[in-house]
Amino acid sequence: MTSHEFDNKLAQTIECLSDPETYDVVCHEHRLGEPLPSIANLQKIIDMIREILFPGYFGNTSLRPNTIRHYMGVYVDELYELLSQEILAGMCFECQDVNVNKVEKHTLKANKIAVLFIEYLPEIRRKLVGDVKATYLNDPAARNLGEVIFCYPAIRAITNYRMAHRLLELEVPLIPRFIAEMAHSETGIDIHPRAQIGENFTIDHGTGVVIGSTSIIGNNVKIYQGVTLGAKSFPLDENGNPIKGIPRHPIVEDDVVIYSGATILGRITIGKGSVIGGNVWVTRDLPANSKVVQSRPKESMFADGSGI
Repeated sequence: MTSHEFDNKLAQTIECLSDPETYDVVCHEHRLGEPLPSIANLQKIIDMIREILFPGYFGNTSLRPNTIRHYMGVYVDELYELLSQEILAGMCFECQDVNVNKVEKHTLKANKIAVLFIEYLPEIRRKLVGDVKATYLNDPAARNLGEVIFCYPAIRAITNYRMAHRLLELEVPLIPRFIAEMAHSETGIDIHPRAQIGENFTIDHGTGVVIGSTSIIGNNVKIYQGVTLGAKSFPLDENGNPIKGIPRHPIVEDDVVIYSGATILGRITIGKGSVIGGNVWVTRDLPANSKVVQSRPKESMFADGSGI
């Protein structure tokens, strides 16, 4: 192939990529001066919040009584600036009003939401302390609380979830999904930020856990790796499109244990104190204190015909 032929092929490809018909559906028209969400900044925000929530673990915070306030003040000031910027970016990205200056329109609200979120951090810490304690008490392999905070992927995923859920409650667009998916990529645990999760929540091991957006989970619930709280087939509207926003994921009441590989589908209720065994499918309501396990064959045989 000659140099001229190379140039022609590249020129043809450029024309194809520049054809509006090929990107119109997924295009985002960005105006100069409007901020875009930044994965790098969001990672800084997550790291900073982890250090605020668990002082001494993820940074260089001095825990001496006469210096802790200084460190918290520095972190909170920096967090406010970064978080305001990312909230504003999310608002500008999803704003459909092309006739206004989006930055001017949303800056004050973004700043206010950042303050409301930071104000809620003590409550997030309180909930996470409960999650850490529950994880420690439910896992004989855990040597101490510090090991749980440092090493357990579930605590990282739950921390991101509790951040993202609060931002969603404050009507922040896009950013909560970024934060949740960053935890998903890091840990293999997929928790939608819209899910409602109670206190003292434990995920053991965690890989492959999926918790759908309209799931409701009570207090003192423990689930193992590979558990899915999912939806069945979606109802369609008159045009054949999925109806969005309707409750379609399970309700798991207090004190439930769900073992590895279990799949629970649809808007059903798992009653308080129930135990769901591994690798089972549940698609109907269960009363309180139910136990669901795989059925055993009446007689199992080895290859030579002898019984077990």
